[in-house]
Amino acid sequence: MLLSGLPKLLCILQCISLAFAIIDPIDFLALQSIRKSLDDVPGSNYFSTWDFTSDPCNFAGVYCDGDKVIALNLGDPRAGAPGLAGRLNPDIGKLSNLAEFTVVPGRIMGSIPVSISQLNNLRFLAISRNFISGQIPVSLGQLRGLQTLDLSYNQLSGTIPPSIGNLQALSNVILGHNHLTGPVPQFGSQSLTRLDLKHNNLTGSFSPTSLPPSLQYLSLSWNWFEGPVDQLLTRMNRLNYLDLSMNRFSGVIPGSVFSFPITNLQLQRNSFTGPVLPGNQVSISTVDLSYNRLSGQISPMFSTVENLYLNNNRFTGQVPGSFVDRLLAANIQTLYLQHNFLTGIEINPTAEIPVSSSLCLQYNCMVPPVQTPCPLKAGTQKTRPTEQCVEWRG
Repeated sequence: MLLSGLPKLLCILQCISLAFAIIDPIDFLALQSIRKSLDDVPGSNYFSTWDFTSDPCNFAGVYCDGDKVIALNLGDPRAGAPGLAGRLNPDIGKLSNLAEFTVVPGRIMGSIPVSISQLNNLRFLAISRNFISGQIPVSLGQLRGLQTLDLSYNQLSGTIPPSIGNLQALSNVILGHNHLTGPVPQFGSQSLTRLDLKHNNLTGSFSPTSLPPSLQYLSLSWNWFEGPVDQLLTRMNRLNYLDLSMNRFSGVIPGSVFSFPITNLQLQRNSFTGPVLPGNQVSISTVDLSYNRLSGQISPMFSTVENLYLNNNRFTGQVPGSFVDRLLAANIQTLYLQHNFLTGIEINPTAEIPVSSSLCLQYNCMVPPVQTPCPLKAGTQKTRPTEQCVEWRG
């Protein structure tokens, strides 16, 4: 009896599979569907090897184990592809053994296929720098073995599903540069080392246990977060990168933060208040605390910072002499102290500031003893009006 329709097609595919002794028929059909939904952008030749009369396990970006596809890198740059255009086909969910799925930067549009949630073996999911829109599927929370989730630089909207926070194997969550809204779910994974949510429209506050102490990289900048973070940060002594800038965080900055093993600390443009008191000399090369509501005297412990931005706060008193010594020795590259209420700095008016160093003292409660170039945002006024200084001291 002659076979017809799908059974006949499956029979043909099984024969092809036997001939190459490599590809499962369902995986073969899934790859065909994926190919039909995508195209090379001009200048790309990624799909040039996707000839379905040959072994699909030799296609660019396709990796197999036995007769099953275990990794799919669409637009693999090693194949000379600058990117792909089109949409992601739901048949991706039929690659049942897929452990890794990545898409290189390109012009892929549409939503994330919900069918990806069927990939029980998926460990690595990276669809970044395209034009993916819609919401993050709640069902991605079914991927119990998922370790890396990178959906950055797209046009995703809606909230981060709480189900994502429940994934215990997560080590990297990168969702920056989207249009996500709402609060951040509590992350339960004790192996989470990287959380990047910058440049979204996320809101809400953080409890002391919202994020695990395993984090080494935390970027929450350019959102609308608020509330204190001092108790949260004191638990995160493994951080080697911290950027909380451009939010509405408030409360004090714990002194322990300045002993973290990081090279760049970005806390600017928030509403942090109170004195800033590092316990020891700060070894972080760049510290930006500008545009907050910090007060009190400037700690001499900051004199070892190469690039220090304390401008646009409410600091008072004298600038510690250790800053002057290190500035004149060219050990400080940037020292921005403008727009505070500082009353003096012991520096000889004839002192020559090294060419490699930048000092700005404008708009404080003193006449700057040296004239140095300041950023345009500092304005043209050299000192604060007397009444402001008297009121602040009172």
